Amino acid sequence: MNEFKEITAAQLEGNPFQMIGKDWMLVTAEKEGTVNTMTASWGGLGIMWGKNVAFVTIRPQRYTKEFIDFSDTFSLSFYDESYRKTLAYLGRVSGRDENKIEKAELTMAYDNRTPYFEEANTVLICKKLFAQPYAEESFIDKSILPDVYPNKDFHTLYVADIIKVLVKEA
Repeated sequence: MNEFKEITAAQLEGNPFQMIGKDWMLVTAEKEGTVNTMTASWGGLGIMWGKNVAFVTIRPQRYTKEFIDFSDTFSLSFYDESYRKTLAYLGRVSGRDENKIEKAELTMAYDNRTPYFEEANTVLICKKLFAQPYAEESFIDKSILPDVYPNKDFHTLYVADIIKVLVKEA
């Protein structure tokens, strides 16, 4: 595998709308020695409280949520198009039901105690700053609710400090 180099968040290249919304990302965390990951296409990058942050949203029934809630840190990792089928699989199958990371044949790596995968081309190591469940009464545009939340299984919003950016060296 190629090695990663660390860059600053300001040096990160790429359009976050493409990276997250179109190319997707893996949200990965560890709980008591076990790692779980999920594919996500909702989230963002920006500035909050004077910090470079990432935000992600996770529904309550997602197994990965237990891992994010347990850990102080998590990773967001991004891949080239050759991993599309792998990302689709990791978003479709629950780690409760099978060892999906092993079946996806991804190679686990760690930055301190934060897991990520060597196959990624970009990795954001994130430290949680804030978590808040969405509430129905907070939606100003109520037209979102029937399509996105017909079961009222509102996401939890996580805002995290991007403490390290790793990019694959060419």
